Amino acid sequence: MPYRKISQDLKLAAMNLYEHELVSLDDILDCVGFSERTFYRVLSLWRETGDVIKYTHGLRGHPHLLVFDDLQYLLHLVRHCPDWFLDELADLLHENHFISVHFSTILQELARAGYSIKKLKRIAAERNEDKQAEFVCHMAEYTQDQLGFLDETSKDEKTPGWCRGQAKKGRRAKRRQVFVHGH
Repeated sequence: MPYRKISQDLKLAAMNLYEHELVSLDDILDCVGFSERTFYRVLSLWRETGDVIKYTHGLRGHPHLLVFDDLQYLLHLVRHCPDWFLDELADLLHENHFISVHFSTILQELARAGYSIKKLKRIAAERNEDKQAEFVCHMAEYTQDQLGFLDETSKDEKTPGWCRGQAKKGRRAKRRQVFVHGH
């Protein structure tokens, strides 16, 4: 017979019928449809723990290398500067928390925390929301016929910066940086 998962309700019903001696064991096995060996294994567990299911309490697999404080430090670093490389984060963990982990472990922990690698949106550090709102109010006084624009075609300087960063899923990765402005 192939492996199948027996429901908790069916096991409980079999245990209650057997404990109260309402039906014979052969009739119980015919009714519920599992073997005598399975029945006695469930009965043993029922008498030891009072339940028909063995709970593992989530202790399967390899234990996590990063404890809660290390993970919170790592998430703080990523929120503060989303464009750090994974090996730089590993070095900071080693220097400040005295734990040595591979960068793939850091990537797994970030993914488990809901972070992913995204295209980085660069925001000018010189940006001033109040001045920007003041400029929009001032420009609203003019009609579109009164406005003229010039393009700085000879301006060729570019501010270098990373194009990828880490952010929580569903959010944009942002980084404030200084931009080179023309006159």
